[in-house]
Amino acid sequence: MASNDGSKASEIFQGQVHLYKHLFAHTIDAMSLKWMIELGIPDIIHNHGQPITLPKLVSILQVSPTKVRGVQSLIHYLTHTGFFERVSILENMEEKEAYALTAASQLLVKDNNLCLVPMVEGFVDPCLAGVWSHLKKWTYEDDLTLFDVSVGSNMWEFLDKNPASNRLFNEIFAADSKMMNMALRGCNWVFEGVESIVDVGGGTGITAKTICEAFPNMKCIVLDRPSVVENLSGTNNLTYVGGDMLKSIPKADAILLKLVLHNWNDKDCRKILENCKEAISDKGSRGKVIVVDVVMNASEDEEELTGLKLLIDVRMRCFINGKERKEEEWKKLFVEAGFQSYKISPFTGYLSLIQIYP
Repeated sequence: MASNDGSKASEIFQGQVHLYKHLFAHTIDAMSLKWMIELGIPDIIHNHGQPITLPKLVSILQVSPTKVRGVQSLIHYLTHTGFFERVSILENMEEKEAYALTAASQLLVKDNNLCLVPMVEGFVDPCLAGVWSHLKKWTYEDDLTLFDVSVGSNMWEFLDKNPASNRLFNEIFAADSKMMNMALRGCNWVFEGVESIVDVGGGTGITAKTICEAFPNMKCIVLDRPSVVENLSGTNNLTYVGGDMLKSIPKADAILLKLVLHNWNDKDCRKILENCKEAISDKGSRGKVIVVDVVMNASEDEEELTGLKLLIDVRMRCFINGKERKEEEWKKLFVEAGFQSYKISPFTGYLSLIQIYP
């Protein structure tokens, strides 16, 4: 059987499956994670000490009998999407089906040092998630971001005017910083010979504190918006400075730009990099800029990784007129800002570490 345009019916039905999968996943993927966190299911399984059966889980949750089938459906879907693993256990001399945590759901255990619960809570926050309904209007508004067309201001102005959202934003990136810090602990070679460093856009200082602990003789400065750092206290080798990286950056041996440049267009990135170059101008061969960011590389990345990078690129471009870049785009920025060379190294699953030299 064929349709009027000559397409095979099987291809049309396959297209329908693909379309419906994305439509249903639009809300269910994010909200099922929210549901799992709100009920504390990862914590329950973790504290149980072994995989848990569905009857045991609904008993602990005190689920109404009328909702058990719905809970089962959610657990089955979360298993399919990789947040639980279905295993067999022996209970009362009988083999039973049970559910174990995976590497992904272990990151949602609240007493885990690498807990990413704030990431989920932030991304499903109605104030942030709601702006996506304005994509059509955004398409026809010259140079305006989704925040501009939906709430009347850019994201940074919105955060400055909304303390609760600003606090949630900082919690998101504090959680994400813990993952990056784990990677940084294996990159001591990056900081060899560095006596001072500025963490630009360093938030509440999660990364800077990790660097200070690893290198107690290194002077660390966190530069961020005044509203972020105004109530934060430093230590012997950690200082907080409120300022604007588009205007100036404190002098140091090294400047750290951790997920900063993808927030900005090329013009602003060049200005930030020029300010970084000025900040290390009197350090000679010791001076460098350390960039932790996405490098688009679809020809070498696995499909799932490429998909994540493309999603992040869409978010950056729509939310704040930022972008993710290929290596040749990074190189162009570095050269235009006056740098002579750079080196890209693997960092985390989706991030690269780029060292730039004057």
